[in-house]
Amino acid sequence: MEHNIEIREMTEADIESVLEIDQLSFANPWPINIYYDELNKNSYAHYFVVTVDQKVVGFCGTWIVIDEAQITNIAIHPAYRGKRYGDGLFQHVINFAIANNVSRLSLEVRVSNIPAQQLYKKYGLVPGGIRKNYYTDNQEDALVLWVNL
Repeated sequence: MEHNIEIREMTEADIESVLEIDQLSFANPWPINIYYDELNKNSYAHYFVVTVDQKVVGFCGTWIVIDEAQITNIAIHPAYRGKRYGDGLFQHVINFAIANNVSRLSLEVRVSNIPAQQLYKKYGLVPGGIRKNYYTDNQEDALVLWVNL
């Protein structure tokens, strides 16, 4: 069965779905007000969703400051993982960054999150360091990855 897949800018109407994905994906999900602030008050923030048959199944946020982009978060609903939606979403964000004259993109990822690291390395991101005890839920280290675009 063919599905209608779309990647587009996130709107306020998407926040409830994004919040659900955030809660299913992260030990410390963001409170809802942060998403409203990111969309309405942060001029550096750019958020995107991937939809399948008009259902939000994933999201990604990035901050672009001058010529650098920082991925704030990226997640796919657990029921939709392994279907390459995250891959397409990440490619879209990279293309958006390039179109906005970004020269370097970076992110943090849990040292234990091998599937995400494999995706990022596919796009040329390389380790740039470790942030010790970065994640507050279990003090896990974060691997800092970056790529010149």
